[in-house]
Amino acid sequence: MFPSQVTEFFKSQKTPFYYYDLDVLNTTLDEIKKHGLSKGYHVHFALKANNQLKILEIIREAGLGADCVSGGEVQRAIDAGFSADEIAFAGVGKSDEEIELGLNHNIFCFNCESPQELEVLNELAGKQGKTAKIALRLNPNVEADTHKYITTGLNENKFGINASDLDAVLEQLPELEHLKLIGIHFHIGSQIQKFTPFEELCKKANALNDHIEEQGFELSVINVGGGFGINYEHPNDNSVPDFERFFGLFDKHIRLKDHQQLHFELGRSVVGQCGSLITKVLYTKYGQTKNFAIVDAGMTELIRPALYQAAHRIDVLTSTKPEEKYDVVGPICESSDTFRKDISIPKVERGDLVAIRSAGAYGEVMRSAYNLREANPSIYSDEI
Repeated sequence: MFPSQVTEFFKSQKTPFYYYDLDVLNTTLDEIKKHGLSKGYHVHFALKANNQLKILEIIREAGLGADCVSGGEVQRAIDAGFSADEIAFAGVGKSDEEIELGLNHNIFCFNCESPQELEVLNELAGKQGKTAKIALRLNPNVEADTHKYITTGLNENKFGINASDLDAVLEQLPELEHLKLIGIHFHIGSQIQKFTPFEELCKKANALNDHIEEQGFELSVINVGGGFGINYEHPNDNSVPDFERFFGLFDKHIRLKDHQQLHFELGRSVVGQCGSLITKVLYTKYGQTKNFAIVDAGMTELIRPALYQAAHRIDVLTSTKPEEKYDVVGPICESSDTFRKDISIPKVERGDLVAIRSAGAYGEVMRSAYNLREANPSIYSDEI
């Protein structure tokens, strides 16, 4: 929860706003360094999870690289001080302008997702007289056992190259003289809480690694992506994911060759627990079968519940009254603008402050101006 002085500070601020606990972020980064970077693994932070400059600068200083999925994210990584040779650029629909931006900065690697993308990248690199380093994003067809909208490694997903098409792509590559294949890339999904999918990924990655090198290619990068989940139900007791077990699994099951290095692209597990959305109760409404707590944050500030049916923990910061059941809803003119239904929380009144927890990832980055909503500045723990 939040210390009393933090809650008192919140009372003087205009809601809703995002609050970032930098102690949680730094503790998380320490665990990544201890169990991942110390093994020589490379971790690229996924900017799609959080692109706040202050957050990115802390992550960069901890020794992580950047994982980008748009030209805007590539530029933001550069602006945050990430070295270009630490930036991986993924994405199924890179525009010519985005590719040219990556080429202009001589980024570490383009993670390529289709034969036609390879042709376009080769053409654009040729126009600049450059050779682009690439990794093939392959679909290992591993079931991530997560929400269907954030499963990305199956054959029917729009992402990546299916194994059945791999040999044709390998035959195509020698003709693309402005590309250099340096690795293979995987990403099977997001918010994965079981370890079995990652074990299965290792098996598939090992087999594909062997197959590609048997065709005469030398891979220096094995990029297993990210997707490691967080505990949304108990953020206080589980503020840092079990990175020892996560990295230990790959240490045990992935088979690297002497000339290869293991890369990860972690997002949610790095920043998810350090962020909270602070909002204020505008009205309470008591019906025959439902009670509503109407807050001033909505799906414009945090769309995950509406988009993914995500359940974030909700803490009332200014009430110790007996609990009542509420639907906690926002002010947006959409029935889906609901954070939680039938949740038991201390009885709230107009003006009470509420924290929607575990919102550091895929929260502020997905904010919209729908209903012409204005955004309030974020607040960081070192400012209080």
